[in-house]
Amino acid sequence: MATKTKSTIPYCEMLLIILTSLIVRWCISLAEYSGANKPHLFGDFEAQRHWMEITYHLPITEWYHNTTDNDLLYWGLDYPPLTAYHSWLLGAVSHRINPSWVALHSSRGIEVSEHKLFMRYTVVLADLFIFIPALCLYIYTSSKCENSKKLLTCLSILLYPGLMLIDHGHFQYNCVSLGLALWAILALFSGHDLLGSIAFTLSLCYKQMELYHAWPFFCYLLGKCYYSKKNRLFKLISIAVSVIATFAVCFFPFLQRKEDIFQIFRRLFPFARGLYEDKVANIWCSLSVIIKLKEIFSLQSVLLLCLVCTSISLLPSGFNLIQNPTFLKFKFALVNSSLVFFLLSFQVHEKSILLAALPVCLLLPDYPFVSFWFLQISTFSMFPLFVKDGLLVHYFSTLALFSIVVSVGFDLTPKQKVKKQWIACIYPFLPYMLFVSLVGCLLLNIASLLVAPPASKPHLFPLLISFYSCVHFVCFLIYFHYAQFTVDSQTGKISIGKSLQQSNQKVPNKMTHNLNPMTQKNNRKFKRQ
Repeated sequence: MATKTKSTIPYCEMLLIILTSLIVRWCISLAEYSGANKPHLFGDFEAQRHWMEITYHLPITEWYHNTTDNDLLYWGLDYPPLTAYHSWLLGAVSHRINPSWVALHSSRGIEVSEHKLFMRYTVVLADLFIFIPALCLYIYTSSKCENSKKLLTCLSILLYPGLMLIDHGHFQYNCVSLGLALWAILALFSGHDLLGSIAFTLSLCYKQMELYHAWPFFCYLLGKCYYSKKNRLFKLISIAVSVIATFAVCFFPFLQRKEDIFQIFRRLFPFARGLYEDKVANIWCSLSVIIKLKEIFSLQSVLLLCLVCTSISLLPSGFNLIQNPTFLKFKFALVNSSLVFFLLSFQVHEKSILLAALPVCLLLPDYPFVSFWFLQISTFSMFPLFVKDGLLVHYFSTLALFSIVVSVGFDLTPKQKVKKQWIACIYPFLPYMLFVSLVGCLLLNIASLLVAPPASKPHLFPLLISFYSCVHFVCFLIYFHYAQFTVDSQTGKISIGKSLQQSNQKVPNKMTHNLNPMTQKNNRKFKRQ
C-alpha cells in the first residue's frame, strides 16, 4: 500500500538542512576572496565594498557619473539601482560599526579581518533571507514526492558548489538576484502572475544579467494571457503595468534628468569591454582559437553578429512556450534561454553560467541524471577562477560532497522516456559517457595544476577547460531544446489553453487524479472560465 505524501513541512528537519548548508557556506567563506592582497584594483570583494563607500557618501546623482570623488575606472558602479540601494544600506551599517571601512578614498583596498567578517556575514544573511526560503518553499510547493525526498532535494540544491563558491568564496551577491528570480518562479507556479512579474522585475533591477531569463518569462505570461478565455487583455495590461511600475519605482531617483538614465545604461552595458571576459566557456571564446573575431571584425560588427545569433537561437524555444505555456516547458525554456545567452551573447562572464544552473537545479527532482551532469560541468567551467582565488580545496571538497548527496538522494540511472529508436539506443551508453566526461574534467584539473604550459601559450589550460565545457554546454542546449519540444508526449503533462481542452478529452481519469493539487485547481478554474 502506497504511503501518502505529507503536506506539512517538517520544520525541524528543514532547519537542520538549512543549518548544514550554512555551515558549508561559512567554511568556504574562511578562504581567500577575489583580489585578496592584489593591489591596485584588488577584485570583486573590493568592488562590492567600494560601492558601499560611494553610495553612502556621495549624492545619488553622482553614483553612476565620473567625478572627482567617484573614479569610474576604479570599480565604477555598473549594476542597476537595486544593487546600488543594497550597497547604500550595507554602507550605512558598515559606517555605523566602523567608519574606516567605508571612508571616502582612504578605505580603498582595506583588508582587515573584522571587515572581512562583516562582508562575509552580509552574503550569508542575503542567502538566508532571500534565496534559501524561496528554494525550500518552491520544492515543497511543486514536488509531489515524500518529505524525505523533498529534504534531500533541498539539501542537494543548497549544496550546489558553483553558487556557493562564487558568492561565499570569490565574493558576490548572486543569491539576491537569483533568489528574487526564484521567488518569481514560485509565484508563477502558484498562479500569482502579477507577483511573479514584480519579483522578476526586481531581480532584473538588481542585476542586468537576469535578461538571460527575461525571454521565457515574457513568452510564458504572454501565452497564458492569450489562452485565457476571460479577461485576457486585462491580464496582459495588468502584468505590463506592474512591470512598468516596478521599473519606475526602482529608477525613480534617476528619472529627473535624462542624462542620468543614459549614463546608467552606458554603465549597465559597457560594450567597449569586449566580446567576453577572461576564458569563458562559450562559442566565441572557443572559436577564437581558430578565428580571431576581435581582430578581423569591428566592435559594431561583432555586436551585430552576437545580436543576430542570439535572437535567432532564442526564437524556437520562446515560440514553443507561447503556443503551449505549461510550467514544465517554462522551466526548460529558462535553461534554453540562459544557455543561448551564455554561449552566443556579447560580453559574457564565466560566472554567468549560474543563470543557467538555477533552472537546472529546479529540474533536478524530475531529471536527476542530466541535471547532475550539467551542474558538475558548470562548476568545472569556472575552475580557472577558483584557482586564481585560492579555492582549490573548497572546489574539490564541495564537488565531492555534492556528488555524494545527489547520489544518495536520487537514482542517477538515466530513464528512457522516449519511443524513438534512434534516441532510445543511446540510453545504455549514457552512464559511461558521464563517467568519461567527469574523468576528463578531473584530468584537466590535475594537468592545469601540475603541468607547466608552453611559454608561448600561457593560457593553454584555461582555454582547454573552456573549450571542453563549451562542447558540453552545446550538447546540453540541444538536449534541453529536445526535452522542451517533446515533454508533453514524454510525461503526459496537461497543457494550458487549447491543448488543455484536447488533453482533457484524451487523458484518462487516473492520470488527472495523479496530478498535483495545484494543477487540479488550475484545471478546474480554467474549465469554469
